[in-house]
Amino acid sequence: MDTPVTTFSEGPEDPFAVRRAALVVLDDRGRIVGWSERAEALLGYPPQEALGRPTADFLVDPCDQDVVMDAVAACVRDRGWFGVVPVRHRDGHRVELGCRARMTVRGDSPREWVIVGAPAEEVVQWETDRSVLDGLFRRSPIGLSVHGPDLSILRVNRAISKFTQIPVEQHRGLRTSDFLIQQDTDTVERQIREVLQTGRSAISTEQPCRLRGDLDRELVVSVSAFRMEDPSGRILGVTQTVEDVTERYRARRRLALLNEASTRIGTTLDLAETARELAEVAVPDLADCVSVDLLEPVTRGEEPTQETFGPVRRTAIRSILTNTAEVMYPVGRTIQIPPETVQARCLAERRPILQAQLEGPTGWLPLDPERAERALSLGVHSLMVVPLVARGLVLGLLSLWRSRRAEPFEEDDLTLAEEFAARAAVCIDNARRYTQQHEAALTLQHSLLPHEVPRHPAVEVAHRYLPADATTGVGGDWFDVIPLSGLRVALVVGDVVGRGIHAAATMGRLRTAVHTLANLDLTPDEVLSHLDDLVDRLAAEQEPTDERSPQVIGATCLYAVYDPVSRHCVLARAGHPPPAVVTPAGQVHLLELPAGPPLGLGGLPFEATELELDEGSLLTLYTDGLIQGLKRDVDESLADLCGALTPPTRSLEETCRAVEGALLRDRPTDDVADDVALLIARTRVLAAEKVAMWELPVEATAAAQARMLTASQLAEWELEEMVFTTELIVSELVTNAYRYGSGPIALRLIRDDHLICEVSDTGSTSPHLRRARTTDEGGRGLFLVAQLTERWGTRYTRDGKTIWTEQPLLNGAPASLE
Repeated sequence: MDTPVTTFSEGPEDPFAVRRAALVVLDDRGRIVGWSERAEALLGYPPQEALGRPTADFLVDPCDQDVVMDAVAACVRDRGWFGVVPVRHRDGHRVELGCRARMTVRGDSPREWVIVGAPAEEVVQWETDRSVLDGLFRRSPIGLSVHGPDLSILRVNRAISKFTQIPVEQHRGLRTSDFLIQQDTDTVERQIREVLQTGRSAISTEQPCRLRGDLDRELVVSVSAFRMEDPSGRILGVTQTVEDVTERYRARRRLALLNEASTRIGTTLDLAETARELAEVAVPDLADCVSVDLLEPVTRGEEPTQETFGPVRRTAIRSILTNTAEVMYPVGRTIQIPPETVQARCLAERRPILQAQLEGPTGWLPLDPERAERALSLGVHSLMVVPLVARGLVLGLLSLWRSRRAEPFEEDDLTLAEEFAARAAVCIDNARRYTQQHEAALTLQHSLLPHEVPRHPAVEVAHRYLPADATTGVGGDWFDVIPLSGLRVALVVGDVVGRGIHAAATMGRLRTAVHTLANLDLTPDEVLSHLDDLVDRLAAEQEPTDERSPQVIGATCLYAVYDPVSRHCVLARAGHPPPAVVTPAGQVHLLELPAGPPLGLGGLPFEATELELDEGSLLTLYTDGLIQGLKRDVDESLADLCGALTPPTRSLEETCRAVEGALLRDRPTDDVADDVALLIARTRVLAAEKVAMWELPVEATAAAQARMLTASQLAEWELEEMVFTTELIVSELVTNAYRYGSGPIALRLIRDDHLICEVSDTGSTSPHLRRARTTDEGGRGLFLVAQLTERWGTRYTRDGKTIWTEQPLLNGAPASLE
C-alpha cells in the first residue's frame, strides 16, 4: 500500500480552499479584473456588475473607508496582506471577510493583486484550529505521534522528540522499535493495529515504556489513539497521544501498597510473624531485599532500654536474589551493630536514612567486609534504613536494598517505607506486650501447676493438662500427686469455673490449700469441707466485683487417698465427674461416689467412699473438659473414656494418648472450649515383708517390748545400724501413748526408701513439741524424736490417732544423735 502524503496546511475545513473561498483579481489601480462564482455567492454581484469597476465605488462603505485604506497601504508596502476587512453586500448589508492578498506580475500589466476571501467567522475558526494543531506539535507537553497504515511514523511533536532524544524531523519513516525495547514495541504496535482494523479509539491505556538507549529508566505512559480518515473514508493512519504518568503510577502503586500493608501486617500477635509480614509487603514492589532486626529485649517481650542500644536479632528477611544467604545474615542471628554503620546512626537518631546511591561498601562493612563487598558485586546500589518506633520506644529497624531494579530509592519511597515501619512497629509493640503478658501468665500457670509429678512407691502416674486457649496456656484446672504419711498418696483433680489468669490465680490458692490440708492428714471429706469454706470466703472477699477481679463462682474437686499397705482407697468429690477404675483383668467401671455439691455453696456435707483396689488397677481422674464435646453427649464421652482405658497392661503414656485420641479429636477451639486435666494412676502394693505390725498391751512394759520387737525386726531387715536411734524413737512414742492415750497400742514399722515408725492408740489428744527447761524432769521426748527423724506428725482416724516418724535410708546410715 502506498503511503499517502498528508498536507497539514490545507484540509477539508480550510476556508481558503478553492471550492470554498471567493477569488478576486485587482489591477494596479484597484479595478476588478477577475471575479469568481464564489465571490458572487458571498457578495451578491454578478461578474458583469463587478468587472472593470473600482472596488471603492461599490464594495467599500464610506464609513469603512479608513479601515480599508489602511489595509491597502499595508498590502502595498508588504506586497501582501492577511486580515479581516468590512465589505458591502449588493443588498447593502455589511459583510466581514477574511482576506489574503498577494501581488502577481503579468506581461501586459505591471502588477496585479490576487485576493482570496472567506467569511470572517470561518477564517477565525480555521485559524483557531490551526493554532491548536500548531500547539499540539510545537508546545504541547503531551506527546503526539502520527503513524501511517504501515505503522511507520509520519510526524511527531516536540514532546515525543524530547522523550526519544531524536530531532523532530528525523522521526519520519522510523518505527517504534527504533527507540523502544521490543517488549514495549509489541504492545504499542498491537494497539495501533487494533485501532486501524476496528476504528475503535483506545483511551488512556497505561503501559511500560523503556528506551533502548536508557534501560535504567523505567517509565509508564498513558496512550490514547484514534484512526484518521479523509472525507472519502480512506484510512490515512493512526494518531497517538502519549502522556508520561510515571509519577502518577508510582503514587497509585504506593497507595495500593499502603492499603495492602494495612491488611497484611499485624494479622497475628506473634513477633516473628509480624516481622515476616512486613518483609513480604515490601518485596518486590518497593525493594529487592529487606531485613527486619529487633532489639534483643523486644524479642523476649521485654520493654527495650533507650539509653544504649544493644545487639539486634535478625527476625525476618525477604529477597528476590537467589543467593541471599551469601549477603544477608539468617533469621535468628544476633548482630552487634558497629557504631559507625548507617543502622547504628538510624537507631541513635531515631530517623530514617536514605542513601540513594551507594558509592562504596557501606552498611555492615565494619562487621563483615566480605559480605558487604559481595553484596555490592551483586548490584546492590541503593539503601534505606527506617527505625521501628512505637509509643516513643525504638523496637528495631527495617533495612531495604535495591539491586536488580536500576532506579535508586527516592524520597517518596522513603515516605512509603516509613508508613510500613510505623504500622509494623505498632503491631510489633502489641505483639511484644502480648508476649510479655503471655509469658507472665504462663509463668504464673507453670508456677501454680506441679513441674514434675513426684515418683511414689504407692502409684505410677501419667498426666495431661490442656488449656482451653492454646495461645495463652492459662486455665483453672489442676491436678496433684501429694505424698502422705505411711507411704500413702493423695490424688487430686480440680476445676475452677472460668478460665484465664483469674481462674489460674484462684486455682493456685485452692491448690495451696489442698497441700496444706493434705499435710494435716485430713480425710478426703474433711479436705473438701475446708475447701468449700475457703471458696466461700474468697467469693465474699471479691464482692462487689469488677471487670479486673471477676468473682469466683465455684469450683469442683475430686480427692482420693490410696494406701499401698492396705490397698484401701478413700475418695470424695465436690460436684466433680466420677473417677474410672480399671481392674487388672480389664474390667472398667465408673465409681458410684456421692456427688457432693460444688465448692462454694456452703453448708452441705461431703461423703467419703472407701474401696479396695487390686495391685495394678488403674484409677483415672479427670475434669469435665475431657467429656464435654460439641458432637457428643456426656454418656457417649464416658463410654469412649472407658473404652480408651483398656487394656490396662499398656504403658500409662500410651493410655493417655489413647484417651486424647478418643475424646479430644473434635474438641472445640472457640469460647465454648474448656480446660482439660487428666491423671491416671496404676496402683502398687507394698510387699508384706516390708511391713511389721504388733499390738502392745497398755502396761508399763510396753516401751521395753516395743524396743525389743523393733531391734529384732531391724536385724531381720539388716538395718542394725539404725537400731539404737529407732529404739529411742519407738520408746518415746509408746511411752507417750501409754501415759496420755487410751485403749490398745499398735506399733507398725514400714521399710521403703525410708524407715517409717507408727504408734497408734485410741486417744484423741495430740502431742506437742516443746523445749523443756533445765529444771523440768520431762518434756524432752518429742524434742529428741524431732531431732532424730526427717519428718514426724500426727494423723487422726475414726478410732483414734497415729503418731508417725520417717528416717531416711541413706547408704544404710541412720540419723545421728549429734
